[in-house]
Amino acid sequence: MSKKSIVSSHTDLLKQLSQTYGFAGIGISKAVQLEKEARNLESWLNKGFHGNMTYLEDHFDLRIDPSKFFPAAKTIISFVYNYFPEEESLSEGDYKIARYAYGRDYHKVVVKKLRKLISELKESIGDFHARAFVDSAPIMEREWAEKSGLGWKGKNTLLLNKNLGSYYIIAEIVCDLDLEYDEGPTVDHCGTCTKCIDACPTDAIAENGYILDASKCISYLTIERKGEIPTEFQEQMDGWMFGCDICQEVCPWNRFSTPTKEEDFRPIDDLTKMNKKDWEEITSEVFDHIFFATPVKRAQYEGLKRNIDFIKSGK
Repeated sequence: MSKKSIVSSHTDLLKQLSQTYGFAGIGISKAVQLEKEARNLESWLNKGFHGNMTYLEDHFDLRIDPSKFFPAAKTIISFVYNYFPEEESLSEGDYKIARYAYGRDYHKVVVKKLRKLISELKESIGDFHARAFVDSAPIMEREWAEKSGLGWKGKNTLLLNKNLGSYYIIAEIVCDLDLEYDEGPTVDHCGTCTKCIDACPTDAIAENGYILDASKCISYLTIERKGEIPTEFQEQMDGWMFGCDICQEVCPWNRFSTPTKEEDFRPIDDLTKMNKKDWEEITSEVFDHIFFATPVKRAQYEGLKRNIDFIKSGK
């Protein structure tokens, strides 16, 4: 069998396995240094749009060049995994949680699938070197997914896909396999739409879109922001106590979102039973019980309580 045939066979098997493990999409790119993306990132950091997420300033060279943290890297494989919930009540009412945080921690759920996929692929084609990442390494996930044709960077700066919308986790495998590369990036289909820009209550999205001042983003304020939330946002939180989905809720492309089949992403029972009074009186014991294996655990009890109190005081 020729090398070209082997590469094609390996690529086909990989894409079949991605479906087997429930991924909604897969795109393959050549591992190269990101030049245009590096300039954009540098400009964004220089403007201070990352707020106090100073870790984004670290390892700049690793972020733009996969060979810096994986010298043998030949290929970046990007995946998307749907998390859109069937249950919407947690995104309504007085205190709301971003949809990706309804169930078990997506880092653990998705990376487990990637590792099983790698293991099964090795059993079929032989050993190779690979590392799996789910929002856990200095790698520009949206940029690689866009380069592989999985979507385009929308005006809200999220990766948008015509068939899927944007309610999905992005993950990667960096490996030394020779594979067939997908064509990308996808054409921008945002057009003249400004729904996400108009809907953002904190004006975090630039006037013309495509740039996010994360220091104003409700997701940043409720998760990444250390210390007190600035009073200028007192009446702009719209009830979001962990994360925010506003720019996704108004995006026309999310009319194509369908409920995930992933059981681990379904809302935890005790979480769906919480009411306004329960949230305002939540104790550390209740927090630990409900959120011990979810993304909300990252905020810690003190952080979530701060957010709830801030929202309450702004009403």
